[in-house]
Amino acid sequence: MPQPSPILETHPELFQTPEAEAIKQEICAVGRKLWLRQYVDGNGGNISCRIGPNEVLCTPTMVSKYDLTPAGLCLVDLEGNQLAGAGRRTSEIFLHLEIYKASASVKAVLHCHPPHATAHALTHTVPDYLTLPEFEVFIGKVPITPYATPGTAEFARTVVPFVKHHNTALLANHGIVCWGDTVTHAEWYAEVLETYCWTMLLARQLGAPISYFTPGQIEVVLDIKRRYGLPDHRLAPPEERTCTCGPAIEPRNEPAPANLSVPEAGSPEFDHLVQSIAAAVLEKLRAQQPG
Repeated sequence: MPQPSPILETHPELFQTPEAEAIKQEICAVGRKLWLRQYVDGNGGNISCRIGPNEVLCTPTMVSKYDLTPAGLCLVDLEGNQLAGAGRRTSEIFLHLEIYKASASVKAVLHCHPPHATAHALTHTVPDYLTLPEFEVFIGKVPITPYATPGTAEFARTVVPFVKHHNTALLANHGIVCWGDTVTHAEWYAEVLETYCWTMLLARQLGAPISYFTPGQIEVVLDIKRRYGLPDHRLAPPEERTCTCGPAIEPRNEPAPANLSVPEAGSPEFDHLVQSIAAAVLEKLRAQQPG
């Protein structure tokens, strides 16, 4: 398992130290993983890692994440001023910087656009939870930020309320952002979220009810998170446990529908069902017409 990214001593050669070079290699490797998994396209997405008290490595703008090179990365301070690097820093670095300012324990931030998770961001629907132990342990309840124009100061601030007790958020009408102790771990959270959103979509297509954890099972999962040191609002001090993301009521097992059978196509029962549905739709349309 990768160790937390080191916070390096500040000096003029910081950008070229062996420690910084190792982190640059990690950023480039993660960028290629994002592109190969189709979590980014064109020049989309951005990655950063805090390597000093006031210094952050980040990806440049207008470069495909597949084509990243260590020499092409940038160094900025916590106010977004570029300190080193041949390319121009990403325009969305301020989102990353607000996360670093909100939590000193965060060492890496990653933003991308995985299709199934981004579909949730487009519809402003948070993923269901309390179903898969891996998802619950590594991520859990996912917040969605209010929409703001990407790259603006307003956009950067939307994630701040969620940084302390989460590690992943949906960016409304935009994509996702993940943060953690290493660049690799932040990328893992993106993979876990995307795969979970895809899996839940498939599960709902089966037509059977989703089975949720019982209260006792939830406590076991939370104990695992506690031992891993992973953030969760349910593990916070009582005065900080209120979470504004997702439904206020925890989901529970749902009763199965009384009848899941559909008449065979072409049978008299099927024809009658189609006629009944069509008549109901026409009646609804007539009721909505003026006059």
